[in-house]
Amino acid sequence: MPQEIVTRFAPSPTGFLHIGGARTALFNWLFAKHHGGRMLLRIEDTDRARSTQEAVDAILDGLSWLGLDWDGDPISQASRVERHKEVVEQMLANGTAYYCYCSPEEINAMREKARADGKPPRYDGTWRDRDASEAPEDVAPVVRIKAPLDGETVVDDLVQGRVVIPNKDLDDFILLRSDGTPTYMHAVVVDDHDMAVTHIIRGVDHLTNAARQTLIFKALGWDVPAMAHIPLIHGPDGAKLSKRHGATGAEAYRAMGYLPQAMRNYLARLGWSHGDEEIMSLDDMIKWFGLDAVGQSAARFDFKKLENLNGHYMRATGDAELLDHWKVYLAHAEGGQAVLDWLAVGENASTALTALPGLKERAKTLVELTESASYLWRQRPLDIDEKAGKILNDDAKAILADLHMVLSSAAEWAAEPLEAAVKTYAEEKDLKLGKVAQPLRAALTGRGTSPGIYDVLIALGRQESLSRIQDQAA
Repeated sequence: MPQEIVTRFAPSPTGFLHIGGARTALFNWLFAKHHGGRMLLRIEDTDRARSTQEAVDAILDGLSWLGLDWDGDPISQASRVERHKEVVEQMLANGTAYYCYCSPEEINAMREKARADGKPPRYDGTWRDRDASEAPEDVAPVVRIKAPLDGETVVDDLVQGRVVIPNKDLDDFILLRSDGTPTYMHAVVVDDHDMAVTHIIRGVDHLTNAARQTLIFKALGWDVPAMAHIPLIHGPDGAKLSKRHGATGAEAYRAMGYLPQAMRNYLARLGWSHGDEEIMSLDDMIKWFGLDAVGQSAARFDFKKLENLNGHYMRATGDAELLDHWKVYLAHAEGGQAVLDWLAVGENASTALTALPGLKERAKTLVELTESASYLWRQRPLDIDEKAGKILNDDAKAILADLHMVLSSAAEWAAEPLEAAVKTYAEEKDLKLGKVAQPLRAALTGRGTSPGIYDVLIALGRQESLSRIQDQAA
């Protein structure tokens, strides 16, 4: 029977879900889904001083927004400390680990001597083969791995290729600190083994850990999971993506009005490709994803490309689904609650749905859509922006008075007859259509730019439209 594929996403809860972490989660999720396997979620919270529940909640929220679910309950690494200690005891018993009683001062002196000799500042194995009877009473020991002194450790990375590290370059690193807490290096190995992880997919910045973790797996006689270290994400300038490039957390992209399906599509294409395909459905991504198509070079984050891709998804998403995404955005946006309150009243949600086809054609983000849609909930008399104020001169007000009469007599309040009525009026008055449409737009929305005039008339309905026109007419 084929082995079940199990991946894991293992963030540290010291902040939001970084966009690089989101991409790592996506790759783990896609790989597991492609193979009919499972993706587990492990919260690596052993750094109790920096780990917060708020950060855990932010990570779970970011994953949920992106539509990346996980199998089973999230596992807290901190809750497994006793298990980590138990494995260290096992290593002590089988001779693959030992107590080290060096004081911090001795370790520092050791490192300084190595530097002076032109060598890497590593632990020199002082307590590797000493008898415990020599142990000083006033020093709480750490536990170190007894790493092989010769030969090499090989990591056959599924992305980076064959990586060979001479064992002489791997010192006897610490497994258990003097206070009894496990190191990250050790805890990760125990958890990956106990969770039956078959594939470790993570950022290439973890590649330096791979050899040391391989040593622990082998010291315990455990199978080493397959490893794939994916390239980092850089900013447009080629430097590692950071706060100076702008948004780095998933929640920031939600606040900027991006759709989760656009973010998934964009992140999938950062470091992975399938031919020349740019726009991929979730089913396509699951069907096509493979580590063999993940590149080794760092990917550059292109905000313009993301915006254009988001515009495509705005237009392609059904109105009811887009309304749901819009509500999620509004729930996290400054001033968004007022719009949510408006949507909850009477037929306003239906009004918004009526307006969405015209709104989404002109918006690349939900921020732009909200601004364009704001005419729907503005109260009469409308606040008029500077551009609209310039349009609404005396001639425009006279045109609006005429249009009020023309549109009042419309037998049917629908796009085609309304458009025909406005065009007929313009022809009769020997006016260019823009001379009629501009004041109508300004009166209906209070803005100099807006969605299509006939879309606005239909969304507002007969009574509200005529009242707004009357407010600005001569």
